Amino acid sequence: MFVRARRRFKDGKEHRYWSVVENCRNPDGRAVQRQVLYLGEIDDSQRAAWCRSIEIPCGASGSRPVALFPADREAPELDCEVVRIELGGLRLRRARQWGACWLALVLWERLELDRFWRPRLPPSRQGTRWLDVLKTLACHQLIDPGSEWRLHRHWHEHSAMGDLLGRPAQVVGGHTLCRCLDRLLVHKRAFFSFLRERWETLFDARFDVLLYDLTSTLHVTLKNLARPRAPGLAPSAILEKCSTMQMVDVHLPTTDGRHLVLPRRTDPTRDQPLLLHQLGLELPEQPPPRISA
Repeated sequence: MFVRARRRFKDGKEHRYWSVVENCRNPDGRAVQRQVLYLGEIDDSQRAAWCRSIEIPCGASGSRPVALFPADREAPELDCEVVRIELGGLRLRRARQWGACWLALVLWERLELDRFWRPRLPPSRQGTRWLDVLKTLACHQLIDPGSEWRLHRHWHEHSAMGDLLGRPAQVVGGHTLCRCLDRLLVHKRAFFSFLRERWETLFDARFDVLLYDLTSTLHVTLKNLARPRAPGLAPSAILEKCSTMQMVDVHLPTTDGRHLVLPRRTDPTRDQPLLLHQLGLELPEQPPPRISA
């Protein structure tokens, strides 16, 4: 993937529209460029739109609006901070899998698993968010099954789980994963009763014997979600289609030595919006930008 700017002159002014594109081939073999991310125009003609849309998180104090302008353009006087960026230094970093992780968390919400686990897995005094660790373990086994060691050393870094859980820089330690599994055992019987109630409510399921684990429960939830809207699509095929949606960090250096980071998911391919519509799902807003030293 690389960055491309399209220039257009209108009313005597130069306008630059920025996109992230990738090279690919059509079925007939011709090489073409496919737009992955549209970054839009960054200049004074769009200052109102930028001031409204760019909100920088400020920790517990909420967020503050900033205006983005290229370093070679004059910026008008505004009531918010003006951040000058070096468009020539734009870089893409840390591509990671986003779509399947997002879908797995949607299934988690459909099952209302937070309602069961939140009071049973409170954060530790050291700040470990055990509920988020459990979500990471469950999503890993659903999307790309493997050991806790592999999750710790490879999968978590190459997935957007941290972004989706609100802790993009947090690293899941190997010991933390094992300790989380130990904390689940005492709730096994109560969790079985909870899942049985949720399946009866969601799917009107009736059974004499129920064999389950948490991963298969997410899998069957997706199967039942797709059955009335997209019959014939297996859960594994849905996860595979969603897994091609990536997230990348767009880094823009500023003139004062900082970096503006725009975490952006790639645009869905042609058939993905149709699939999500069939499932009754809608993609969330793009994550907010952040400024780092």
